Amino acid sequence: MTRTRIKGIITWPELIPGTLIRRYKRFLADVRLENGETITAHCPNSGSMKACCEPGRPVYLSFHDNPKRKLKYTWELIHMPGSLVGVNTQVPNRLTAHAIASGDVAELNGYETVRREVKVGSHSRIDILLASPDRRPCYVEVKNCTLVTDGVATFPDAVTLRGQKHLTELQRLVASGCRCAMFFLIQRMDAHRFAPADHIDPEYGNKLRQASQRGVEIIAYDVSIDLSAIRLNHRVPCEL
Repeated sequence: MTRTRIKGIITWPELIPGTLIRRYKRFLADVRLENGETITAHCPNSGSMKACCEPGRPVYLSFHDNPKRKLKYTWELIHMPGSLVGVNTQVPNRLTAHAIASGDVAELNGYETVRREVKVGSHSRIDILLASPDRRPCYVEVKNCTLVTDGVATFPDAVTLRGQKHLTELQRLVASGCRCAMFFLIQRMDAHRFAPADHIDPEYGNKLRQASQRGVEIIAYDVSIDLSAIRLNHRVPCEL
C-alpha cells in the first residue's frame, strides 16, 4: 500500500492494531494481533528507540501483500502514555519535503523546486535541496526524533557518527555560500522544546552547536498525529 498526500498531510494506509511483544535485531518486532495471532513485523527504525519500544504497548501496523517481501507487516505507530509516536523513519523525509512544497514551513518558503536525496561531494547525500533561480540553494537535512523526556525532545537516541558527518557537510556547504538547515521532526505530540542529547552523544551536541554558530539553521517541528494521518504542527523552541 502507498500513502496518499494532500496539502501537507500524509495519510496512513489501513492500520492493524496489536500489542508489542518485543523489538529485537533492530529491524524485527514481534506483535500479537487482536485475533491472538503473533506475527513478526518489519521495524523501519535503526535507532535505539528509547522511550518508544516498551513491550505491552498498543502498536499499529500496515500490511503489504508483496510477494517479494519476507515480512508482510510494517510497524508504523506505538501508543505511549503521552502520545502516539511514529516509529517509521521513512516518514520524516517524505513529510518534511511535502510540507515544505505545500508551504507549511514558513522558515523555508519561497523556493520553486524541492528535490530529495541530493548528492553532495563524493560520498554524501543531503535529504532535501530547495532551489529557485533568484535565491541561493538551500540544503535541508532531516532527522527523526522520538526520544522525549519530561517534555524535552532530544536527538540522537544513540551515538551517530553519520549524523556528525552530516553536520560537518552542512558547515562546508554554508562556507561555500549555500543556505543550510538541520530539521528535527519530532514524530510525537508531547514535546515542548528540543535539545541535543548530550547525555547520549556529547560529540553530536558539540557539533550541532558549532554548526549553529557557523550559520546552519536549526529547526524543530512537532506533528499532529492520529490513526488516520500525520502532518506538521508547530515549530518547537530549540535550546542548544
